[in-house]
Amino acid sequence: MPALTTSLIAIPLLLILSILISRGAGRFGIPALSIFLVIGVIVGRTQPEGAALTTPALAQTLGIIALIFILHSGGLGTRTEDIRGIRRSALLLSTVGVVISTVLVGAFGVWFLQFDWLHGLLLGATITATDVAAVFTILRSRNVGLRGRIRPLLELESALNDPMSVFLSVGLLVLIERSSASLLTLVPMFFQQMVLGTIFGIAAGHATRWAINRVSLEFEGLYPVLSVACVLLTFGVTQAAGGSGFLAVYVSGVVLAGRTHVHQRSLAAFHDGLAWLMQITMFLTMGLLVRPEELWRVAGAGLALSAFLVGIARPASVIACLSPFRIGLRDQLMVSWGGLRGAVPIVLATYPLIAGTSGASLIFNLVFFVVLTSVVVQGTTIPTVSRWLGVADPIAKPFRYPIEFNPTSQLASDLVEVPVPDASVAIGRTLVELKLPSGALIVLIRRGQSVLVPSGGTRIDAGDRLLVLAEPAGLAQLRERIAVR
Repeated sequence: MPALTTSLIAIPLLLILSILISRGAGRFGIPALSIFLVIGVIVGRTQPEGAALTTPALAQTLGIIALIFILHSGGLGTRTEDIRGIRRSALLLSTVGVVISTVLVGAFGVWFLQFDWLHGLLLGATITATDVAAVFTILRSRNVGLRGRIRPLLELESALNDPMSVFLSVGLLVLIERSSASLLTLVPMFFQQMVLGTIFGIAAGHATRWAINRVSLEFEGLYPVLSVACVLLTFGVTQAAGGSGFLAVYVSGVVLAGRTHVHQRSLAAFHDGLAWLMQITMFLTMGLLVRPEELWRVAGAGLALSAFLVGIARPASVIACLSPFRIGLRDQLMVSWGGLRGAVPIVLATYPLIAGTSGASLIFNLVFFVVLTSVVVQGTTIPTVSRWLGVADPIAKPFRYPIEFNPTSQLASDLVEVPVPDASVAIGRTLVELKLPSGALIVLIRRGQSVLVPSGGTRIDAGDRLLVLAEPAGLAQLRERIAVR
């Protein structure tokens, strides 16, 4: 059988197998992404031709592409109202916190692993990025949520610390390879990358929204293609200009999420599915890259490093960064424990491998071991720890209406759910008696877990939620007419 045909059979079967196994594993609290990682290791070990498909350079390329779409999808899923109160704390944790963790792990590498300082710091920089996707896969499977600011803080930090970790890893690698370079040269480079990344991201978000709204495409299926092209272009242009492309694609997603545009829901669903495909691909690829026999050689050092990272370095950085914001100790401990390591550190560990840096193989194996123990040990205990700390809340599953709405450039209205206040003057009155304003149409009424198609004689009950198709002015008038008097 030709190699191409074999690959076209093996790859989709591997994806399907991974998804099916992860579905059952999630019920036992095992992160789905760790299953993908383990399957990659097994296939790479038992099928030499599978391992041959993966080289550090290929793994790095796939990892970068995957991270681009994962971060953009994360931006699309970020609600401005959720992050408004935790922006400064998340920014501090994802910058200063990363530096603190890097220095502490670097010191551990020097004192206990016999690394020199630059190699120790490089080890620290590669394992600082957190992967919150695995955290909330576990929480959803166990029906456990996190109260208050913990969830948005973890989400925003995980998105913002990736660019910082990439910057530190690449910068330290340059210092190792070029003895004439100085640590001080990283300071202006950092501000350049972060500032340009933010500016280009904001500009790209607005430009992408303008393009999607103004370019009238004949086929709806071309809009996801246009969106993918814009994301890749954002990354490429930002990197070429000397900014952080990873930060730019995340920021552009946040900008798009906060502005209405054509096919907004369908494009968000497309990027969510694409992000999952990228995560699965990234973890399977990283699993193919590792050799179990090499992991066993670093098991002792890896366990010690994992314990130091989880027990000392991460808590120290979280407490130092979040204490000024009057965030309670229980919340800080949950943020610390919820900082899982994912595929990003493994991708960063491929940079020294490709550059042929001394000690690169040891760093890669240590990072892989830390990631594996993190997702297995922390991942399986997050629901228990959240309940033990008293920060767990049951997840309220979002209600799904039996209709879809895709805004168009010709329609100024939006589909909005409007709750009826308990003491509203509208309770007991019919829709005819409400005299709905022009520009507002009640499409459906949600009453408990039931959905009603209203007519003029339908009466409003306490606790009803109105699904309204309305223009901004009409929506404001409707809210006034159902308000409490």
